[in-house]
Amino acid sequence: METPQTPLTIVYDGDCPFCARYVALMRLRERYDVRLLDARREPERARAYGLDLNEGMIVDLDGEVSHGAAAVSLLSRLSRRPGPLASRRLAEILYPVMRAGRAATLRLLGRKPI
Repeated sequence: METPQTPLTIVYDGDCPFCARYVALMRLRERYDVRLLDARREPERARAYGLDLNEGMIVDLDGEVSHGAAAVSLLSRLSRRPGPLASRRLAEILYPVMRAGRAATLRLLGRKPI
């Protein structure tokens, strides 16, 4: 009998090429019941978290919600090959730069913030 996988919901901006690529690269489906929630396609569900997606993606691991740098760090730690962002401290240092790059890219692509 198969044990149920832990639910893992990732709320991200589907119009952001960096966000979409990052989510696609995460290999979490082997250990978690991954549910991707594109905030552009399902804004009501995304808003229910009460967090600003322009400030960062949201990760809900079985009811424990992380946002921004904490979310990216958590995803990195959960993946089979944790990267440098698995360090919460490094993620907190680098995340503002990543967020600024996302905002600039969205502007260049003519896409509005969420």
